[in-house]
Amino acid sequence: MRAIIRRGDKVLIVNAYPGQVSDLWCLPGGGVERGASLPDNLIREVFEETGLAISVGAPCLVNEFHDPDTGFHQVEVFFYATVRGPSEIGTWADVDGVVNRHQWVTGAELSALRVKPDSLRDVVFDGAQGLRYDPLERVVK
Repeated sequence: MRAIIRRGDKVLIVNAYPGQVSDLWCLPGGGVERGASLPDNLIREVFEETGLAISVGAPCLVNEFHDPDTGFHQVEVFFYATVRGPSEIGTWADVDGVVNRHQWVTGAELSALRVKPDSLRDVVFDGAQGLRYDPLERVVK
């Protein structure tokens, strides 16, 4: 699961490729631990990656990633979220060492970056409500 965290006209994005080997950006979030709800897992993941405390709102996107060459298939659920408290990340380091960079970007700045999922720009900035579905997007690095 992933969090759409807005601050004014900006959204928080992260680079989750150790060693800065990729220019691909995504939203903060990650995997689930058994026995915890998706929102509780998302709260934990965002804190681990950014140090931010969040409140989780409604789901807004279900996205599927796959690699037909390996059989890998991942389903991600994206939620709107808000920061509880300060929204500055400062020198926070991801406890798992996966997220190596983060930034708050406008829609125009996001358009200039390589991001996943492909529908990210539209979901974050178009203002439409409701749950969207983005089927079978090929995994890239």
